[in-house]
Amino acid sequence: MAGPGIRHYELARQLAAAGHAVTLVAPGGTDIESAELAIVDQDPGALRLARDDHDVVLTQGWSLRDLPFLGDGARPLIIDLYDPFQLEALVAMRGLDLAERESGNDACLAVLLEQLRRGDFFLCASEQQRDYWLGMLTAAGRLNPHTYDADPALRRLVDVVPFGLPAGAPQRRAPAARGVIPGIAEGDLVVLWGGGLYDWLDPETLVRGVALAAPRLERLRLVLHAARHPNRAVAEMSVAAATRRLSDDLGLTGRHVFFNESWVPYEDRADWLLDADVGVSTHHPHIETRFAFRTRVLDYLWAGLPVLCTSGDSLADEVSRRGLGLTVPPGDPAAVAAALLALSDPARREELSRRVRDYATALTWERVAAPLLDYCAAPWRAADQATAPPSPPAAAGRDPGPLHRGAARLSRRLGVRRGG
Repeated sequence: MAGPGIRHYELARQLAAAGHAVTLVAPGGTDIESAELAIVDQDPGALRLARDDHDVVLTQGWSLRDLPFLGDGARPLIIDLYDPFQLEALVAMRGLDLAERESGNDACLAVLLEQLRRGDFFLCASEQQRDYWLGMLTAAGRLNPHTYDADPALRRLVDVVPFGLPAGAPQRRAPAARGVIPGIAEGDLVVLWGGGLYDWLDPETLVRGVALAAPRLERLRLVLHAARHPNRAVAEMSVAAATRRLSDDLGLTGRHVFFNESWVPYEDRADWLLDADVGVSTHHPHIETRFAFRTRVLDYLWAGLPVLCTSGDSLADEVSRRGLGLTVPPGDPAAVAAALLALSDPARREELSRRVRDYATALTWERVAAPLLDYCAAPWRAADQATAPPSPPAAAGRDPGPLHRGAARLSRRLGVRRGG
């Protein structure tokens, strides 16, 4: 599962544990089985029936545009804004011509504004994101006397539910990298890139840093999860092929850089984390970074791994402030190499790991989901929604021309973000 799927699976489990009857919608289906939840495919007919049997709807991404009846105004509507996908799209669409980029950006903005106008309660992943969404909600007319009088702090309108961690420590089921991938053995320094290769990230600077560090760290091994997304509707991003070419050109592939060629089942991810010594995430210095919440870093914290990451986002700020690892400037291979050399010291890694494990206890799904659990225990309509007639949902199946075509193109490039 990509980040949105993981997030909503875990939030659904928390709601079920609190005694709610929960139906989780998995676009394209899933092989996950759960005794706690009803998990259904994104079939419009079935979802209309499911909607009528539930008291609250929670959605994100493009779902409200694809399935407008979910926001029919008859029940409280929660919008999860943890993934500011318009900012990702600005990066992902750079290779298109300007007219397509403008159309795609307009499509993203239209989807977001529709959600912001119609939601009763909004979730985001950090206080930094909350400031961004408060600005957007202001522009959408949702900061008004009604919502202010209901709660001057506006927490009843938008609150923070970060990405969380399982309550229990990760358990190894089987070796994943060491002794399994040829060239990676016990005693090697294994650095794990624990998520996909997306265009808004910067694995190339990381690979260049490995090239600089390798002469002094013969046993350095970088493992990148680089397989194509299991949803074939999601196009492979250009950075994936570029990173492979770079590693090949530098003579690193199979010696110091290794590509895992299959997506890891969610329940098996602990095997990879526990085979690693360091978790890494590097990105570019652009607007997506400013409001991102790097979900792969949460897995590193769960496993007690020291983190090597680029500065500039909210989790990188926590890594630096709490001493959970090392941060480096964006686009600086020499700084990456220096950090890898520093993290090759086992005593240094153990010191950082101790801090990581202590910090991780505050990030369990049960704790971070508290605002959502409180809302679902006693749902409310937003104060301005309760005093105004509901907006009619967008007509299903209509073709709004260029906007619709821009959305279709975006769905092929950012399909991983749709639904959830």
